[in-house]
Amino acid sequence: MSSIAMDPARLGTLASGNFVVDRVKIIDHYPPEQILATVLEVQQSGGGGPYNVLKDLCAMQVDYPLAAAGCIGTDADGRWIIDDCHAAGLDTSQLCRLEGETTSTTDAMTVESTGRRTFFHCQGANARFSETMVNVDRSNARIFYLGYLTLLKELDRIEEDGRTGASRMLESARAAGMTTVVDMVSIPHSNFEAIVRAAAPHCDLLIANELEAAMASGIDPSDVDGDEWIRVDRLAEACDRLLSLGVPQAVVVHCERGAVLKTADGATLVQPSLALPTDQIRGGTGAGDAFAAGLIHALHQGWALEEGMRLAVNAAAACLTQPGASEGLRPVEQCLELAARFGYRKWA
Repeated sequence: MSSIAMDPARLGTLASGNFVVDRVKIIDHYPPEQILATVLEVQQSGGGGPYNVLKDLCAMQVDYPLAAAGCIGTDADGRWIIDDCHAAGLDTSQLCRLEGETTSTTDAMTVESTGRRTFFHCQGANARFSETMVNVDRSNARIFYLGYLTLLKELDRIEEDGRTGASRMLESARAAGMTTVVDMVSIPHSNFEAIVRAAAPHCDLLIANELEAAMASGIDPSDVDGDEWIRVDRLAEACDRLLSLGVPQAVVVHCERGAVLKTADGATLVQPSLALPTDQIRGGTGAGDAFAAGLIHALHQGWALEEGMRLAVNAAAACLTQPGASEGLRPVEQCLELAARFGYRKWA
């Protein structure tokens, strides 16, 4: 299967959207209301789609420019993000610092025994991020990434013509010659489907997990009898429904078992996830972003989509080995080598 088309004269990735300080808290169990749980460990790291994708690509030791675009506050958390980005060699010239705004934060409560996590999020400065704050003409990036739809208040606002700021930002990026990659977030939103519909025609590659795909497409990917098993055919159907919104090139839906990708010309690709033993899993925070980072790198390098999907699930598995969002990522070849060590799940 061929790769997604992009301009070879351009180079690098410009990642825009949510920039967050994550405080990952490992807990002994997730309690019901008014019941105490014990916090076993606390780690602070960057969070949000673009931040995680950029840090993941750094950890994967890619050799092309990486730039950030978004909004943070002038508080201590905002300064921490700037310092962390500079330490990683990221271009922050389009990372706006807003006076009087707090930087976005998320408490990621992660159950030690399962790696499953629950998020408590403060939007902060991210709610102010708008299409006027990104100048795509200043960038020669090959890929423009936006994350997350439905978690950027100003960009998600639906106007009288049905457009959103996100749709206009993506349209401008494509007009400038960039290939656009868009990710969602698993949060209920009264306008979830409308926000995705507005952005879809301007997303060369639309990424979603099974929950987000269900909210955007109306198709429940689990077994019709209520089994939690995620069915490949239903993920493929969700991909088709999202493609029908006008996505120009491809849609990919991923879940714990693997991922399904469908192209606008009708090709289908199924990739099971890595069979990582439970004793290797320390947290799920950032695994979806690591999946996106692996796929973005493969697309940037012009790899076939089959190769890109393998790197994506391997990068997600690497992420699972550490509690934080990017600490488990490693150079590209080391991510790929995980397949020889653990193999892939069986998934039908």
